Amino acid sequence: MSEHGGDTPATQVPELPGEPDAARRALLDLAVTAAGVGMFDWVLAADDLGWDERLIELFGYHPASFDRSFESFTARVHPEDIDRVTALLQHAVDTVGEYSAEYRVALPDGGTRWLAARGRALADEAGTTVRVIGAAWDITERRAEQEHIAQIVDSMAVGFVAMDHDWVITHVNTEAERIAGRPRDQLLGRTLWEQFPATVGTEFEEHYRRAAATGRTQALDAYYPEPLDVWLEVRAVPGPAGIALHFVDITARALAAQQAERAAARQHLLSRITENLAGTLDADDAATRLARLITPAVADWCIVTLIDDTSAAGDRRGLRAAASWHADPALRGTAEAYAQSRLSALDDDAIVIRALRTGHAQHLPTGAAAAAQDMLATRPARDLMAALSPEALAVLPLPGRTGPVGLLTVCNGAGRGPFTPEDLVTVRHVADRAGLVLDNARLYRQQRDLAEGFQRSLLTAPPQPDHGQIVVRYVPAAQAAEVGGDWYDAFLQPGGATALVIGDVVGHDTQAAAAMGQIRTIVRTLGARDDDGPAAVVAQADRVMQTLRSAILATAVVARLEQTEGEREQGLTRLRWSNAGHPPPMILTADGRVEVLTAERADLLLGVDPSATRRESVTTLDRDAVVLLYTDGLVERRGEDLDDGLARLQATLAGLVGRDLDELVDEVLAQMLPAIPDDDVALIAVRLHRQDRPRPAEAGPTRVPPNVPAD
Repeated sequence: MSEHGGDTPATQVPELPGEPDAARRALLDLAVTAAGVGMFDWVLAADDLGWDERLIELFGYHPASFDRSFESFTARVHPEDIDRVTALLQHAVDTVGEYSAEYRVALPDGGTRWLAARGRALADEAGTTVRVIGAAWDITERRAEQEHIAQIVDSMAVGFVAMDHDWVITHVNTEAERIAGRPRDQLLGRTLWEQFPATVGTEFEEHYRRAAATGRTQALDAYYPEPLDVWLEVRAVPGPAGIALHFVDITARALAAQQAERAAARQHLLSRITENLAGTLDADDAATRLARLITPAVADWCIVTLIDDTSAAGDRRGLRAAASWHADPALRGTAEAYAQSRLSALDDDAIVIRALRTGHAQHLPTGAAAAAQDMLATRPARDLMAALSPEALAVLPLPGRTGPVGLLTVCNGAGRGPFTPEDLVTVRHVADRAGLVLDNARLYRQQRDLAEGFQRSLLTAPPQPDHGQIVVRYVPAAQAAEVGGDWYDAFLQPGGATALVIGDVVGHDTQAAAAMGQIRTIVRTLGARDDDGPAAVVAQADRVMQTLRSAILATAVVARLEQTEGEREQGLTRLRWSNAGHPPPMILTADGRVEVLTAERADLLLGVDPSATRRESVTTLDRDAVVLLYTDGLVERRGEDLDDGLARLQATLAGLVGRDLDELVDEVLAQMLPAIPDDDVALIAVRLHRQDRPRPAEAGPTRVPPNVPAD
């Protein structure tokens, strides 16, 4: 090694301030020589570069030819490395800091040697660098191994990016170049955040920084946005030199998974639509459910338009807006207003009218807002369409058995964009299923109205005796064609007593309804003929049915409200009744008690044994009491004991004390009946108002036959 300005032996170490004694320096010389390390000492002011023999050899010089100049150093540094190495040296000089570099030496024989160098700048008392000392050694074999490994890494089908602790990119392989869409020379030496700013703020950055902070490998599968627009499976592996990223382009796999998920979601949507719409036989309810299921699953907003049952095919006058829904709560009112206003504003060539007239789907793939406004003749609808501003719009008929039962309009905003072919297929399937359900609802509605009309034609309005308010209700079963045999009746006997009848013919069909008409007429005629009590009326009805060879079986309660002059003065009324196998009547008192009118044992049904003894029971009622007679559809449920239903009715009545009679009856039905009743229900209720005061207004006027005493 050379000392500045002298010819010291090659093994001597430059003497530094605070250096140990000669023995220790000799030991250091031996270690340096054994390691093949060459030493240098560069004095800046004299431009004197002192190398030892090992370093001269490493650079391919001879001791006699080496002129100790900085240019001799730069002359042998590989041209591709010179700028980087000199910049690192200059930085050490400027900062009085450390110098570290790996670079290639171009040897005179054309070969190349890799060296690693480390150095330190030394300053004078003024703090200015005056010399740089250090060492260099041969790393050609290590670099060859690294190059071999790099070639392996470069040929991998896995992307690889290495970064130092400052996130500066130090290595990029070919697959990483392909995925990044940029050559490695644009990436090396620059930070990850500068070259890939879309990483900032994403789960990618979160995982990378967690790997650096914890020293544990982090893995994720995620979508990397534009400009890469790719799905990646990434492992961030921390190491002594920094972070290495191993990543695979899984876009094809992710898209396939997304398609599978979308297909499953579409199937789930169709199943939900079928299940939810099949759960109602009300067309408007079905339309509401459809609108809320399809938004936002398929579209940003939608409108369901129904066609009246009596409308001719293609007649726009039969259209009515049944439901609408928007994914944005702030725009739901706007969508509803547009749905209600658009039908009267549509011109004859509007796509809604074309879909109605042709029975085929209509589609505006882009620019739907402007195109739809041109199809609207009046301003309110045009303004509402502008506010909704759809980018894409489609109108699909809801097909029924004999033609469309409605129209489904689906719209997407600019954010969601045009409908994909898959979206349109999904919407078509939705429309087909919804059309079938709505058509079934229409058929049910038509049959139900016919059956209910027939049933109600057999039930007459009750009288309204003095201070006795009578309310009746009939609720048909959900099965449209199953006309029931339930009936109620109320009439006055010649002496002025009020007769109440509730009954249920066994069966649910047109024969049961016809039988109900027969037995109702029999009981009504016998009861209104004279002043016989309930047991006598039931017994006579049994005998008449035998005489007429009727095969009818029915349960019934015949009851009578009667009163003496003395009872009238005391504000009391007697209730006398006979029960032929029917659910027991109930009484709700003014103080909220509920009494169930049961006999010691039940009598036989009507039509079983004409010779059977019919018994009567009697109870006394105070004023403001409510008497309730009902059929079994009110209290019976599949899988439930009758006693449970009776207990539920008792509790319901107790909670309605003091209610107006009409309100009380309606609330009983609302609380007791399921959404889709599976049995008919007939109900009759009587409230006994006080007789020492005028008849209350809510009871309505008195209505009695002319041959019956008004009081």
